[in-house]
This record gives sequence, C-alpha cells and structure tokens, in this order.
Amino acid sequence: MKTFRFKLYSSRRNIKLHRQIDTAGLIYNHCIALHKRYRGLFHRQLNSFKLKSHLVKLKRSTKFHYLSELNAQAVQDVVERIERAYALFRRNRQHKVRCSPPNFKKVRRYKSFTLKQNGWKLDEATHTLTVGDQRYRYFQSRRIRGRIKTVTIKRDAIGDIYVFIVTDAVDHEAVTRTGKSVGYDFGLKIFLTASDSNDIISPLFFERNAKRIAQLGRSRSLKAETSKNYQRARCALARRHKKAANQRHDFHFKLAHRLCMEYETICLENLNIKGMQRFFGRKIGDLAFSDFVQILKYEATKFGTSIVEVDRFFASSQICHCCGEKNRALRDLRIRRWTCPHCGAKHDRDRNAAINILKKGLGQRPLA
Repeated sequence: MKTFRFKLYSSRRNIKLHRQIDTAGLIYNHCIALHKRYRGLFHRQLNSFKLKSHLVKLKRSTKFHYLSELNAQAVQDVVERIERAYALFRRNRQHKVRCSPPNFKKVRRYKSFTLKQNGWKLDEATHTLTVGDQRYRYFQSRRIRGRIKTVTIKRDAIGDIYVFIVTDAVDHEAVTRTGKSVGYDFGLKIFLTASDSNDIISPLFFERNAKRIAQLGRSRSLKAETSKNYQRARCALARRHKKAANQRHDFHFKLAHRLCMEYETICLENLNIKGMQRFFGRKIGDLAFSDFVQILKYEATKFGTSIVEVDRFFASSQICHCCGEKNRALRDLRIRRWTCPHCGAKHDRDRNAAINILKKGLGQRPLA
C-alpha cells in the first residue's frame, strides 16, 4: 500500500469540503453519545452494523438532514473509526496500558472524512478531483501509481485542504547491498550514536523556532477570541508549528533514505518513548524518535534493509562490549565515560551501548 498526498488549490468552493468535514465531526459526536448511552443502559458494546442502519434512518428525518451532506460510505467510515478506537481501548486495557475510551471532539478540530468506492472521481490529466458534484484542482507533484483504494479529504490547523490517495502500489528499488551493519543508540544530545562512529545530530527544529512560536503565542493571547485578528494570530502560530513539523519530517525521510542505501542491517532499541517524555519533557517530542523509526521501516521495505529492534530491557549501557561484564553502577545517567573494572577498557556510554545493540541485534531474527 502506498499513500499519495496532494494539496488542493485555495478556492471559495473549498467551503463545501470544510462543511462536509464539520458534518463528519457532528456524526462522530452523535455516534459517541449513542455508544455511551447504550453502554450505560445495557452494559455492552453497541453493534456497528446496527449503528450504521440507525444512521440511514436518521437521514430521512428533518432534524438530521445534515447527514445528507456526506457520502453514505463516508458516514459508514466514521462508525468504523469509532469501532477501531474502542477495539484499541479494549486491547490497551487488557495489557494494562493507561488510556481512556473514545470521547467527544470539537467539530472545528475534526480533521477528515474518507471516501471508498464511490463519491469521487479523479482526472490526472487536468489535476482535478471531483467530490460529489464539485470539482477541485490539486498540486500534482508526482504521478499516481497503482489501483486507488480510498480517498481521504483532510484539513490542517491552518485551514488548508489535502487529499490523501491510498493505492495498492508497492515500492521496490534494486540497490547493491554493501553487507554493512550498524547499531544506533538514541540520545538527547546526539540523536543517534552509531557503533561505527558515524553519529547523527538532530537539528532540533522546534527549539530553533521556539522563540518565534513564543512571540506568536503571546500575540494570540492578546486578541479577543471572537475577532478576526485572533483567527489571523491563530493561523500564524499554527503555520509556524507546521513549518517545524515539515522540517523534521523532511530530515527524517532524507536520513532514513541515506541509512537504508548505506546499510543492509540497522539495529535499534525498542524504547518506551512515552515514559521518556514524562521524564525529559519537550525535547523528546522534538527529536521524534518514534516517528523516525516508522519512516525508517517504511524506507527499509523499499530497499530490502533489515530493521532489528532490541528489547528495551536489554542493559546496553551497562555491559562492557569487550568482555561482557555488567557494571550496575552505570544506572546513574550522569556517568558518561567509564572504565571497565574487569578488563580495564575505557568506554563512552552511548558508543558502548550502540555496539552492544549491534551485537545483540545481529544475534536476533530481523523483523518482518
């Protein structure tokens, strides 16, 4: 599966898409209310098939005439999203992961709706997408490959509209393999410390933009929420956040592409990023290690690179990679350099961890 993203041209007719996304948000909140009420009365989950049938009946009433704004399959997709959210909630509860059930969302913050087999028509020659009876032009940056499965209309915090086209295309690039392997240890000062000393330092894009973001945040706080000036200030702040996110996303993709071209096997630690974020705060989010790993796995499928994840409880920092002796004193994170009491080898904490991750990873079976 491959997703193609295109931005729609700004136009007055985009108001209809915004209205349809708002309609999807209203349907979402209505379905959540029905789920909560059914759970309170009968103490069990509302069947999604019954809920879809109920929404079809509601379309005929004048009170819920707004349901007709949206394609029937898009309405069904909202119900399926809620069903998936409840399934994830139940799975997390079984694994004793702290979480809350799906809840109401502000309509203005609802982001998207999805069309499947019908309700849309694509014309690549003229770069137009027809949704319902309205045509929209989009910026075509590349050709669409494969058979189209779904079309998702999505808006961001600024109000720009994007179309996400999912196809069944698969990327495979023939690359001459070098046979090289590398282990990486994730850190705060250095993004990835490599076992072969080719370290990667993150530019910390949010930190770069933090001063301007703070200025725009203060400017927004001085405006009345119902005024047009507030909306302008809100969009300016969202645009700056989007810039930092786009820079980070671009950095991650280019880095993942380069690593997959260079190495045949890449070994990483399977870290608890949420837990680290509670201890180390905003910088973990700025580095976005989890997002990078997902992008790396995606790029690895294109080049045939093996990504091996080492268990997070493996004491990579405490074990001497020369003799295998474990030094429990290294639980103190302030110790950055140390000498092995058993063999006398001198180590940098992160470099030693990266080498241990590589050794441990090469002894494991690569993930599919």
